Amino acid sequence: MLDRQSPLRSGSATVTTPDPPPADPTSPNDPTSGVTRSELQRHPSPAKGWLTVQTVVEIPRHKESGRHSHPGVEIGFIVRGDVLMEFDDGPAQRLRTGDPFFIPSGAVHNARNVGTETTMMLSTYVIDETKPLVTTY
Repeated sequence: MLDRQSPLRSGSATVTTPDPPPADPTSPNDPTSGVTRSELQRHPSPAKGWLTVQTVVEIPRHKESGRHSHPGVEIGFIVRGDVLMEFDDGPAQRLRTGDPFFIPSGAVHNARNVGTETTMMLSTYVIDETKPLVTTY
C-alpha cells in the first residue's frame, strides 16, 4: 500500500481510497455508499507547508459525498454528470458536465448526484500539509 503522505510522481500508480466510512457502511440506504476519491498525484506546493493534490471523485446516481471540508482550496471540473453542490454557509450551485467550480478553504459542503449517471469530478486541492485532505461532519 502506498503511504498517502509520501509525494507521488506524475505518472505513478493511482491510489483509490473510499471516502471515510459512514456510521453503518453495510446499509444499502447509506447516501454515501459507493462514493470514491482516487488520488492521481500529490506534490509539494511552491508555498512551504502546503501540498497540491489531484483526485477524481465518482458519485453514483442518487448518492452524495456527505458533508465535509478541506484544509485548503478545491478547484474542480465536472467531467461527467449533474451535481448539486450544497454549502452550509451559502446557496447551492447546480453543476453539469463541463462546469468548473471553486470551494474556499474550510467550507463545509456536500456534492449530491442529481443526474442519471455516475458523476465524475476532477478536483485539485492546495492544502495544509499537516492536515488530512478530508474532514467529515
